[in-house]
Amino acid sequence: MAEEKFGSEKEPFPWHLGVFDAHCHPTDTVPSVDSIASMKTRALTIMATREQDQSIVADFANRLGVSKETIPILKAAEKSQGHVVPSFGWHPWFSHQIYDDRTNGPAQKSQTPSKGDHYRRVISPSPEDGDDFIHSLPYPRPLSELLSQTRTFLQRYPLALVGEIGLDRAFRIPGTEMLDDGYENDPTLTPGGREGRRLSPYRVDLDHQRTLLTAQLNLAGEMQRAVSVHGVSAHGIVFETLKETWQGHEKPVLSKRQRKRRASVDAVHKNEDEPEGERGNSEPASPKPFPPRICLHSYSGPADTLNQYLHPSIPADIFFSFSTLVNFSSQSKKAVAVIKAVPEDRILAESDLHAAGEQMDDLMEEIIGTICQIKGWSLEAGVKQLASNWMHFVFGRR
Repeated sequence: MAEEKFGSEKEPFPWHLGVFDAHCHPTDTVPSVDSIASMKTRALTIMATREQDQSIVADFANRLGVSKETIPILKAAEKSQGHVVPSFGWHPWFSHQIYDDRTNGPAQKSQTPSKGDHYRRVISPSPEDGDDFIHSLPYPRPLSELLSQTRTFLQRYPLALVGEIGLDRAFRIPGTEMLDDGYENDPTLTPGGREGRRLSPYRVDLDHQRTLLTAQLNLAGEMQRAVSVHGVSAHGIVFETLKETWQGHEKPVLSKRQRKRRASVDAVHKNEDEPEGERGNSEPASPKPFPPRICLHSYSGPADTLNQYLHPSIPADIFFSFSTLVNFSSQSKKAVAVIKAVPEDRILAESDLHAAGEQMDDLMEEIIGTICQIKGWSLEAGVKQLASNWMHFVFGRR
């Protein structure tokens, strides 16, 4: 049976209403920044993943970053392109390159693990002494340094997110052997990725991944920033890790009568024109150990797991984004079921592409058309809803 295709061929795509990419990686191909200004997509949420791309994301933000003053332009139903929202984080694929130095006492502060000891501890199966694989890896960085760097970027860019962060049980670290497909280094690609190497048998210890994820979630809570979370073959553990950060901060579950009464009070006092933490004369939201908003990017979990994320006691707003490259690359039945089940105000669209430009626009048009057909939305209604959802996720307001 041929794979089912989605999308509308009759209704013209309403780019003028504003299309927003919730998760992408144009910093993997730096020259593509020059094409952002001519893209149809109004704004890109761009992710950092490793040591080599943190400052590149910052450079993109310096050139094209959104500010509080430009938010009204993003919301206007008019032609406006070339905006980016930066996101700073350390991807689980590179988590082995970090060691946790935060438990050291004052007398141990100058001590760091040897390269071999660190990698044998966080890589499974543990490489043997003298293994060339360990020799090929970079010297690990301290987690405290990573968190300090990320905090500095978040302070410099008040609208920046934390991401891409998360857990991945399936990923294998690239080895030293090159593929037999004539791969040659592409000078336009940012270093630090796979770079044409065969995958090794080694994986990053999941507990180590969780340490880095929790630390970055706590930082996002401290800075009150949204996060973009990667989760592959670890959906239950991702949820448990997130749950641990908001333990003790759960919302009380109200009765129907109590919810109705609270809604009427909120309607009187709520001013949607002010950003979260700046409504009226109130002070910014106090730091918490968990992020205020969480996007599970290219969500590949089953539909029956959604309820745990949408329980009324959860004190964070959880969003689910979808991409053609991940969710509709092969079998799409699971993605269709999940998209049908996700509440209309918690769904996002993304390209997850490594380069800005026409292909990224095409992917955004395709995934939005797919979402709209599955949800039974017109393209106009769907683009408006997805834009509102993106505003809520990124800025904490619609």
